[in-house]
Amino acid sequence: MLCIFLMSSCTHSPQSRANSPFSHRPMVPQLAPPKIPEGERVDFDDIHRKRMEKDFLELQTLIDVHFEQRKKEEEELIGLKERIERRRAERAEQQRVRAEKERDRQTRIAEERQRKEDEEAKKRAEDEAKKKKVLSNMGANFGGFLAKAEQKRGKRLTGREIKRKTLSERRSPLGIENLREDGLRQRAQEMWNWIYQLESEKFDLLDQMKRQKYEIVVLLNRISHAQKFKKGHGKGKVGGRWK
Repeated sequence: MLCIFLMSSCTHSPQSRANSPFSHRPMVPQLAPPKIPEGERVDFDDIHRKRMEKDFLELQTLIDVHFEQRKKEEEELIGLKERIERRRAERAEQQRVRAEKERDRQTRIAEERQRKEDEEAKKRAEDEAKKKKVLSNMGANFGGFLAKAEQKRGKRLTGREIKRKTLSERRSPLGIENLREDGLRQRAQEMWNWIYQLESEKFDLLDQMKRQKYEIVVLLNRISHAQKFKKGHGKGKVGGRWK
């Protein structure tokens, strides 16, 4: 009964392994059935014994093939696991290298951005310092410049010039040391408006001076012409004589 059970279980195992990619058909040795000699008495015990030996040999062969196939499958499974682990380690290393490169790239970008911001801030500070210095010099020297220009003229000041002098003397200092960029822009705009007004007044004065010169020339020509006419026709004939 044990042999029949083992044979039935082993006969089903090749069918179950047929679906496996590593299954192979077991090689069972072909044994010739025992021949019954003619004219002799049949020994059923011997026939049964030989049949049992044949079945046992087939069973042993199937068991050996099964364990050999199982050993191969286990070795292939171990190799597959090793390849999977190796591939996983390679992917982890690649991801680590990519992450490190990305961190380095982001660090370089941040350093370059910070360097540009520092350079721009330094340049703005230098420009503001230059503007403050220029405006301070303009505020300190503009009044003296007007006074020197008036002294060089060496003539009597007009009402408009007196007004300009008074405004220059009364104008308070700029006080731009603590101003921000918006305050400096506003103060520069005020200075520009003031200079524009002065230039307009200068243009008006020059135009007025030109007109006055023209009127003086016209008057001089008229006087000269009148004097010439007077010299030619100034004497009249009185009592038969020219006087």
